[in-house]
Amino acid sequence: MTTLPAGDLFALTAALIDIPSVSHDEQAITAILEAELRTLAHLTVDRVGDNLIARTELGREWRLVLGGHTDTVPPDGNEHAVIDGDRLSGVGATDMKGGIATMLELARTVTEPAVDITYVFYAREEVAVVHNGLREIEEQRPELLNGDVALLGEPTLGAIEAGCQGTMRFEVTLVGARSHTARPWMGRNAIHRLGVLLAILDTYVPREPVIEGCAYREALQAVHVEGGVAGNVVPDRAMIRINHRFAPDRTVEEAEGFVRELLDPALAEEDQIVVVDASPAALPGLADPLLQSLVTRSGLEVRAKLGWTDVAFFSALGVPASNFGPGDPTMAHTAGEYVERAWLDDTYAALVDLLTHGV
Repeated sequence: MTTLPAGDLFALTAALIDIPSVSHDEQAITAILEAELRTLAHLTVDRVGDNLIARTELGREWRLVLGGHTDTVPPDGNEHAVIDGDRLSGVGATDMKGGIATMLELARTVTEPAVDITYVFYAREEVAVVHNGLREIEEQRPELLNGDVALLGEPTLGAIEAGCQGTMRFEVTLVGARSHTARPWMGRNAIHRLGVLLAILDTYVPREPVIEGCAYREALQAVHVEGGVAGNVVPDRAMIRINHRFAPDRTVEEAEGFVRELLDPALAEEDQIVVVDASPAALPGLADPLLQSLVTRSGLEVRAKLGWTDVAFFSALGVPASNFGPGDPTMAHTAGEYVERAWLDDTYAALVDLLTHGV
């Protein structure tokens, strides 16, 4: 069994990078983390599938949930940790082996926190939500996810990225009529009909609502197109897939209604618009006392989370949640993703301060 370094977040992150954990293949890293956590007498440890939940049971007034996913995207020639001075590169360095290292080191060192803590190390975040380890825990042991506020160690460069935007994908199928391309007037070209719809998307002006002081910016983008029958046939069908990112002042139903109304001028009665997947947004929840304490005591920048993360999962459970972790989010999933020693140390110090002093 691999022994993980202690007392050096930089070395610990490097060791975790060197443990392969592409989505659906987290068994090795889970076993290593479990062995480490079970040596800590102040924690109760439960395993649900390839997910680990370690908790203090001190009877404190507040419970903080710290969550992080153990999986990474497939490597792109960066499967091993590479250290260059105070910079550490490798798959997952940003998203989110640095966050996992921070959680593990906190679990090792903060044995008498001012708040109760739940550490959630979960699998399969980087793939379809149906496989997400948090859903597995919710189904089998939902009580293990209870808390007053949750922080996910997604990369934020040490800022609080509050809440998150929702996301949904639509498939819009436009109908035409086939004919020979030598006699196109006898048919109706479904691909040509995409022009009106694409013009609507191209001229769309995104909303930019400010919620709890956080400025969100919505988005509506075509991401995939299909169509065509043969080189001499006017196509009778064309499909376009559209992704919508919506701010947390709208529900999934409200966001869907907005998109349907926007696209309606381009659609005929026989056309179809179907939602193929949707995940809700999460409000910032900045009024939570623990989150306020973290921001105030450590002087953290607070901004909106423009992407989607599992803070929406916790928010749906009634647990206010935000993102806070080392790493540059713009580097996530790239071949050159990296984390700096100072980012790790600063994030760890802010969380130690919160756990030591509480509200």
